[in-house]
Amino acid sequence: MKNRPLMLSATFVRNVNIPGRYGDGRGGLGLGLLVRPATRGGLNKSWTQSVRIDGRPTSLGLGRYPVVTLGMARERALENAREIALGHDPRRSARAVPTFAEALETVIAIHAANWKDRKGSEHQWRATLGTYAFPRIGDKTVDAVTTADVMAVLSPIWSAKRVTAKRVRQRIGAVMKWAIAQGLRMDNPAGDAISAALPKHTAVQKHQRALPHAEVAAALRRVRRCDAYPGIRLAFEFLVLTAVRSGEAREARWDEIDRDGAVWTITAERMKNGREHRVPLADRALEVLDDARELADAGAWVFPSPTGRALHQSTLSGLMRDLGIDAVPHGFRSSFRDWAAECTDAPREVCELALAHVNTDRVEAAYRRTDLFDRRRVLMADWAAYVA
Repeated sequence: MKNRPLMLSATFVRNVNIPGRYGDGRGGLGLGLLVRPATRGGLNKSWTQSVRIDGRPTSLGLGRYPVVTLGMARERALENAREIALGHDPRRSARAVPTFAEALETVIAIHAANWKDRKGSEHQWRATLGTYAFPRIGDKTVDAVTTADVMAVLSPIWSAKRVTAKRVRQRIGAVMKWAIAQGLRMDNPAGDAISAALPKHTAVQKHQRALPHAEVAAALRRVRRCDAYPGIRLAFEFLVLTAVRSGEAREARWDEIDRDGAVWTITAERMKNGREHRVPLADRALEVLDDARELADAGAWVFPSPTGRALHQSTLSGLMRDLGIDAVPHGFRSSFRDWAAECTDAPREVCELALAHVNTDRVEAAYRRTDLFDRRRVLMADWAAYVA
């Protein structure tokens, strides 16, 4: 174009009508006016700035003319140049960076769809981070959180509350990884660096309390004779007889029960390993179900609470505590496993499948497609007879 100016002027910007890019001269900090044909005729004029960020050529958009005037475009180009000189990315500075508390809500929304117990998991995330992380980093933008901040969150609880501290760290890390993916920061302050700074946990892992298998029958008798709500007593015995997890027993549904086939099929969605699990039902387990049917009142739950809902997760553990049974509901799986190992000739794989444990050997798991159901039926019948 003839008479292309060395530097842009307000008059030139207003009158130029030939498509192209027009630079603002050598002192223009990469500022240019981009003139392009509009879709419906006429011309569009917009401001761009050519810069290098982290050594890479980059073009920044500064807005459209005439909303953004030449003077405003020059001011924005100067601000960007200053940001780059300080080692910052002006693209990041230009958008609102959420606080840690705001980012947490986004991360929860992303992950919640894959959580089996959505409400419970959401509550745990908000409770742990709200208690321990928010006082230090809740109001900080995610790009401003440092390793020192994470250290300040974790140090007071790292040794005293090991499990909680580990979960807090993992959840902070999840938010930081989201921020990295969004281009809001380059590192995870809850990552490897924090591992070297915090002391290693050397305490012996505590297993969940369980009764010796020889004491399970006595515990069952104590539960049968107590004055607790019948649905709770029956749920406890069913849990022991089937060696399942507490939630699987408490939330058992009638549409999962095949009374004639003596099979309880727990859906994959309700299983910890995400796989459907068939449980063979011994005669005594069927009797428990018959007793429970009288309480169900045509409802969906096999063991409804007095209010008609599924039993709360603390119900069975509270019953055991009240009766002085020194174990937790999950511990009866351990009692069953010890009995199977010490008192039966059942192969290891049969015992593990009875507990719905996943085979960690990928090659073996690929070839073993059967769930050894018939052999497990014999094992569970023997267990029911043992604790009778």
